[in-house]
Amino acid sequence: MSEYGHGGEERTFAALPPSQGTAFARTWWGLAWLKALEDTALDGQQLKAGRRHARAGAVGAVSVRPGRITAVVKDRDGTAYRSDVLVREFSEEEWERLLDLAVDSAGHIAALLDREMPPHLVEDAAAAGLDLLPGIGDLDPECGCEAWDHCPHTAALCYQVARLLDEDPFVLLLMRGRGERTLLDQLQARSTSRAARGGRGADDTPDTDDAGGAGGMPGVSAEEAYAAGFLLPPLPAPPVAPAAPGRSPSLDTETDPEPGVDPAALEFLASDAAGRAYRMLVEVLDAGAPGGAPVSVGSRTGIANGGGPRGGGTGAGGGVSTAPAAPLTVAQDAVRLATDSPAPWIAARLVSGSGRTRAEMDLATRAWRFGGAAALAVLEEEWTPDAEALAWAAARLAEAWEDDDRPVLRRAGGGRWTVVGAEAQLRLGEEGHWWPYLKSGARWSPAGPPDRDPATALATAFAAGPSGAGG
Repeated sequence: MSEYGHGGEERTFAALPPSQGTAFARTWWGLAWLKALEDTALDGQQLKAGRRHARAGAVGAVSVRPGRITAVVKDRDGTAYRSDVLVREFSEEEWERLLDLAVDSAGHIAALLDREMPPHLVEDAAAAGLDLLPGIGDLDPECGCEAWDHCPHTAALCYQVARLLDEDPFVLLLMRGRGERTLLDQLQARSTSRAARGGRGADDTPDTDDAGGAGGMPGVSAEEAYAAGFLLPPLPAPPVAPAAPGRSPSLDTETDPEPGVDPAALEFLASDAAGRAYRMLVEVLDAGAPGGAPVSVGSRTGIANGGGPRGGGTGAGGGVSTAPAAPLTVAQDAVRLATDSPAPWIAARLVSGSGRTRAEMDLATRAWRFGGAAALAVLEEEWTPDAEALAWAAARLAEAWEDDDRPVLRRAGGGRWTVVGAEAQLRLGEEGHWWPYLKSGARWSPAGPPDRDPATALATAFAAGPSGAGG
């Protein structure tokens, strides 16, 4: 928005270049201005012609002053017409009321300074009988073509002014009678005066009817909010996810790091954070797409609670958990980081920092790949399941095999059962899933993903065989 005249209570904006295919307004107040124009004009064809003129760059420099906007608009044949649109100015008494409303909230002034029209100021003004935004019949046209209603020239002027309003709502306030500098000076004087009186206006008295409880704020009725819905633009479309996570910044600088700070390790952690954030973004966007559903990410187990006697699962096999994951401990997060096969020096630091040996970390990362923190807990922790879970598992295993083929399981402590005569084991996790394990040397190693059905999990261990132990 180029402006070359700004004297007193008049501002002049340079002609805008031709613009094809872009909206004339994006902000809610710019759209309200256009709605006032389109509700006022009697002939839609004149508005169409006005839009063509505005897009073609036929509107010259726009002058804005109290009560009036003016520009010279050219027809296709080059004929130029002076076009004006009149807007009602506020009286002195109306400006006094509006200024009092504006200083009631520091947010109103901050929004204006940020070139935004605060919706609550518009609502408060309307409640006080002041229509800050124009409505039907408020944009009164005057044109040299002598049309009695909005013509292509005044319509083009209004469409162009919508662009100016988008950039600076002070343009609308100038039409109502106050320029930006004058208005800010008056707001500052009022704010200073109110602060000197202890934050209350000259005529202010406590109003218990308007307070939303002790220390509360006045509210807006649902009916009013719904009625003003047309002013708000539709929500933007979700952003398109980038093709890959961003690269972490390089911390290899000429400045020596502080003692105890390892720049290379920080770069590794930054890259990991970027990767996790990227996966979360992609999954959130996928969940918002038609037919999409949220899925677990990062360090979440990907396994829903339930199944068998321990919960309300929805069938055999692992489910997708949408419940928030508990924060990881340092030892758990070290396993998560090691799972992606980082550089050897980082892997060594993760092993040391987690309190594990190299062999223990290899087993831990294998478990993590099958089920995250839940799988790691099954590998490293023991617990005592209740009798109901054991009875249900025994019945299910009895149903799954013929008498001659049924494996014999021996309790190995906690929620663990070893198959007699085979290098296979079942482990019951506290989340209600059965995990297959195979003997790998002197250690038990995860052999596959879990299942709510113990028979299916044991079949997975048998099918994996010695090669499935990861040893």
